[in-house]
Amino acid sequence: MGYHKYISGLYKGISGRYSSPEHPELRKLFIERKKRWRRGRSVVRVDKPTRIDRARRYGYKAKQGFTVSRVRIKKGITGRARPRKGRRPKRAGQLKITSGKSKQRIAEERAQKRFTNLEVLGSYWLWEDGQYKWYEVVLVDPNHPVIVRDSEINWICSRKHRSRVYRGLTPSGKKGRALTRKGIGAEKARPSLRARNRKLK
Repeated sequence: MGYHKYISGLYKGISGRYSSPEHPELRKLFIERKKRWRRGRSVVRVDKPTRIDRARRYGYKAKQGFTVSRVRIKKGITGRARPRKGRRPKRAGQLKITSGKSKQRIAEERAQKRFTNLEVLGSYWLWEDGQYKWYEVVLVDPNHPVIVRDSEINWICSRKHRSRVYRGLTPSGKKGRALTRKGIGAEKARPSLRARNRKLK
């Protein structure tokens, strides 16, 4: 089994999905790291990705021009003040009210706002507790000479890919716009199967 596949297997729970690591040593390591992450800034540039298997999936390479940042997002309803009086909990506007964007997409936008000269390639879940979620965002510098010469990634140098995170063109943005179907990858979910069958009749 390859190195990246072994690393990926450590993060998969009993159900096979990516969740809190079941490996006791790895879980203990993340709990110790989380104590430092909570005291630090919400958007931090890191030297190398914590999960190399997920970073490589979005095109990360250990070369100049690539950057990884760790973003902390508060869980629950963010930025919504609770009424001071005259409401019962059901009418306080705190329950069952979700944002139109996912936490992961908000994390990517905050990383883009922090590093304005870079472009977001993708992000992945890192850790979470009762109060925060942490994501690592893979960014690339489209003006770096090494990136311009790399034929695998120099598509990002085109101006039509500028500010792609704000237009929902990252993987998490496309998922929030229902442009990808779970388990199929980049295949479009529109038109729906019902609309397609209607055309065939």
